[in-house]
Amino acid sequence: MKQTKNIIEVKNLVKKFGRFVANDNLNFEVKKGEIFGFLGANGAGKTTAIKILCGLWRPTSGEINVAGYDVYKQTNEIKKHIGYMSQKFSMYEDLTIKENFRFYGGIYGLSSLQIKKKTKELLQRLGLEESQNKLLNAIPLGWKQKLAFSVAIMHEPKIVFLDEPTGGVDPITRRQFWDMIYETANSGITVFVTTHYMDEAEYCDRVSIMVDGKIEALDTPEKLKKDFSAESMNDVFLKLARK
Repeated sequence: MKQTKNIIEVKNLVKKFGRFVANDNLNFEVKKGEIFGFLGANGAGKTTAIKILCGLWRPTSGEINVAGYDVYKQTNEIKKHIGYMSQKFSMYEDLTIKENFRFYGGIYGLSSLQIKKKTKELLQRLGLEESQNKLLNAIPLGWKQKLAFSVAIMHEPKIVFLDEPTGGVDPITRRQFWDMIYETANSGITVFVTTHYMDEAEYCDRVSIMVDGKIEALDTPEKLKKDFSAESMNDVFLKLARK
């Protein structure tokens, strides 16, 4: 295992599908404990990169290290140390909230005692103790997203990857979701979040902005706004996209 001050290191990452280049020579690092925003329009290549970092897809070329492990040779180790919330809701609608926690806790290798403890803790945090025996298909989308996030961190991973976590939810729920992200980062878990909502970039410690498979900018939101003489991150993105 490689020891590093960065939790993620990516050098010259390329991912091709036939002749199509989804990720074109990406270079970036993510520091331990930060909220790192991976921004870009739909189709920019964000989901492709996140699946490679999670050990789900193999890169075409490049050097990629996640949580101290090599993405080519140690994908099983990577999967043990990360949490992942996909774009598409992935919990089981025909199971209750409590049953979903039990199921995913087992997948993450938690003991029965640990699952019971984490389930109680997370349900209390969400204020859903009285709803724990409800089927998921009876729960509103915003709550489903919060539950999916809670499941992704119940084994206390080093990094949690959130792929478009606030897509389709109302602005109030989006704000509440970001409160959960802050709380998670404050607990020591690194948060890697992809989004096409440019206003959410303001909530990140640092952001990278992808355009057509390439990282066109990477820095703190304040520095990027200053560099591009922009009032908002949306203005920064528009300037990059129009280039």
